[in-house]
Amino acid sequence: MKGEWGSIAELAAAVAAGRTTATEQVHEALTRLGRIDPAPEGINAFISYDAEVAAARAAEVDGAIAEGRGAGVLAGVPVAIKDNFCTLDHPTTCGSRILEGFRAPYEATAVRRLREAGAVVVGKTNLDEFAMGSTTENSAFGPTRNPRDLTRTAGGSSGGSAAAVAAGIVPAALGSDTGGSVRQPAAYCGIVGLKPSYGRISRYGLVAFASSLDTVGIMSRSVADAALLLEVVAGADRFDATAANIPVPQFRDALEAGLEGLVVGIPREYFPEELDPGIASACRAAIDRIREAGAEVREISLPHTRYAIPTYYLIAPAEASSNLARFDGVHYGMRAPDATSSAAVYDETRSIGFGAEVKRRIMLGTYALAAGHYDAYYARAQSVRALITRDFRQVFDSGVDVIFTPTTFHLPPRLGEKVQDIYRQYYGDIFTVTANLAALPAISIPVGTTEGLPVGGQFIADRWDEVTLLRAAAALERLLSE
Repeated sequence: MKGEWGSIAELAAAVAAGRTTATEQVHEALTRLGRIDPAPEGINAFISYDAEVAAARAAEVDGAIAEGRGAGVLAGVPVAIKDNFCTLDHPTTCGSRILEGFRAPYEATAVRRLREAGAVVVGKTNLDEFAMGSTTENSAFGPTRNPRDLTRTAGGSSGGSAAAVAAGIVPAALGSDTGGSVRQPAAYCGIVGLKPSYGRISRYGLVAFASSLDTVGIMSRSVADAALLLEVVAGADRFDATAANIPVPQFRDALEAGLEGLVVGIPREYFPEELDPGIASACRAAIDRIREAGAEVREISLPHTRYAIPTYYLIAPAEASSNLARFDGVHYGMRAPDATSSAAVYDETRSIGFGAEVKRRIMLGTYALAAGHYDAYYARAQSVRALITRDFRQVFDSGVDVIFTPTTFHLPPRLGEKVQDIYRQYYGDIFTVTANLAALPAISIPVGTTEGLPVGGQFIADRWDEVTLLRAAAALERLLSE
């Protein structure tokens, strides 16, 4: 099973049946990693990996199969994990110098569930520092390059996971999505990126950025693979009160249902004049295919979308300023070497350890939460968040089953192009942040190319309705592959 990875289900079945082994599959992934990834010429998708640990984990899977104990629905599948998930076998850096070399004493629930299902973690992937960014250029370990064009960014903040999957190093990876950090790099790299409903997957062990927005996401080469992984990692968790105690459907059962009979909403606010014309054309063509397949296509309005970026960039930094207070040079991670007092330890460690974008967001969030500013900024942003959520509620209550939009506003920028243009960088998340603000599931799938680069189209569904979301995405995926 060399060359391009097949489906995850097929790969695991081959391992379970003895037609290949977990050891062989992990060796193949590590070989690809060594050939494709190393900087400066490679894509720089990984921050850390350990071939010996991965081989030992693969041997455990093979041993379980040989003894007749079985190894789960992901037996022998190599996966990558964004480096803001706590793992026992690898360091957890969050792409930051302040946590360089840190090893967590526990494992994230999503990672544990993958491992218990037989998957083997190959390594930890690059990201914008503490998931704050949209190009992976904010990483303390250098930017990740787009496998489709090495002069361009892979996106962010889960750019390393996206690039690792797109380059064929692994068939799937975990990312996190706070404002589009799974879907945007998936679109840039031409793969599938799934953000489930807030609360569908436990956040335990995911280092917090913005606690009311952070969502564990899945990156894969097909909708079917994403559905399988979601079945494995979703569900209640006694370690996370925000993980909903609701049934986890067999998401794959709905993938063949097709688009016929669905009502698909097209929000006019997501097709502005400024949208890249190639992206607009590819998404319009996808809408035509959706209509031809028997869906009712209906124009809708989400009028408060224009307030999404300022709303997000008040709420997320405010929560980040609170969450990142724990990185103080006292408990774990970096400590300033020459500090002479406890106050100096705190001040100098954070000054040295955090990068410019993290500092910018901490300061913005602290200002928004300060006495005299809370009502004017943070509380007001939460009120607007409620209006954005209400927009979606009214659309779904009107009979719309799923919404289709472009995933990104523009094509993947060239490395260095957006670093100094902060406003343009933030505004690029306009099509993705709304799903996070409203706690809705969303998925990006490839819908075409323009200028030789991939274009992503996004479906958004009602909360907890990943079944319809994945049904629509799988149907369009099939139509576009014909």
